[in-house]
Amino acid sequence: MAARLVPILLLLCVPLAHADEQPAAERQYTFSWQFQDESGMSPRGGTTQGPPVKLVTEPTPEWKALQEHGLSDFERDRRAILAMAGGYRATFDFVETAGFVSAYKPNRPYRSWGTEKVYVVEDKGDSIVLQHLLVMSFVGEHGKAEGPFVTKHWRQDWQYEPSEQLVFRGNNTWQRIKTPGRQHGQWRQTVYQVDDSPRYSGIAKWQHLGNYSSWSDEDGWRPLPRREYSVRSDYDVLIGNNRHIITPTGWVHEQQNLKVRLDQTGRIAANAPVVGRESGFNRYERIQDHDWSAGDRYLEATRPVWSAVRAEWDKLIADNEFLRLCGAPDKDNLFVPLYRYAQEVAEAKNPVSTTEIRAKVHQAVQAYLAGGNSTTP
Repeated sequence: MAARLVPILLLLCVPLAHADEQPAAERQYTFSWQFQDESGMSPRGGTTQGPPVKLVTEPTPEWKALQEHGLSDFERDRRAILAMAGGYRATFDFVETAGFVSAYKPNRPYRSWGTEKVYVVEDKGDSIVLQHLLVMSFVGEHGKAEGPFVTKHWRQDWQYEPSEQLVFRGNNTWQRIKTPGRQHGQWRQTVYQVDDSPRYSGIAKWQHLGNYSSWSDEDGWRPLPRREYSVRSDYDVLIGNNRHIITPTGWVHEQQNLKVRLDQTGRIAANAPVVGRESGFNRYERIQDHDWSAGDRYLEATRPVWSAVRAEWDKLIADNEFLRLCGAPDKDNLFVPLYRYAQEVAEAKNPVSTTEIRAKVHQAVQAYLAGGNSTTP
């Protein structure tokens, strides 16, 4: 296919590109620990560079549509969610702000960067599916740009007034629970990993105050993200919330997380369970005159595979109260066969049948499972 696919483990196992990188000792970070040795607190994260991008500076049509008078609450909510679609320069910043264990020493902040497009892959009115794709170019030796490379990133699903919710219970286990009542006026956001396996979910109302629209859920459990499990082994789960805020030229994603240890039974440890607290701030700034065609081609070419993957996970979640995986999908590289197969289908000279795709996807997803799932923990 025309789109260049980055080797599977390149973008998912190394930091994303970072534009205009400064020497480590000179790089700034937010919520600094003023009395810590600066040389040991420079941010970890991206070390490669991307070519310059052109930012959108005026309010977008999506923003203006959100500000229209006379909209119903439901329609304004929908427009806020749909306003997150588009092409962005995304920046990711995380810093530990407090510690709660003996001899605590803050870890280095995390910072990374990427060019990311958010696609609307489904809109049924009261349910919306947004798929994130990284479409990355890198500045290599002698200033020559290499790419673009494409990799499937995370996914967010929005459901109006949900009757159920999938919650993380630790130890690679999720539980499907009933929500109290019909959650009048509320939206459930469910976040999925790069392979469409579940990650976390939350339920809340959108808040609209004139030119300010935001959604913020209550604290919930989440698996460790790659930026943490690749360097940390002193805690087992994040307990936190996230807030989405729409801006005139994009959106921001805020997180407040506790880093918590669990005991052998999967419960919060009785002794000193909280290791630290972190703040996260991800900024999505719209860019213009950027070539997203490689991502567009990838999305279309792999659509049959990822549609089958979503359907397979949906069935597993619907059929089981508890969903237990044999490992962490990202950490244990469970995603690799799905990524490789999606690439094979995208590059196949002849169309692959739906029957064959469903069979291959079923086999790959079944390999995730930890000896059967059931209605008991």
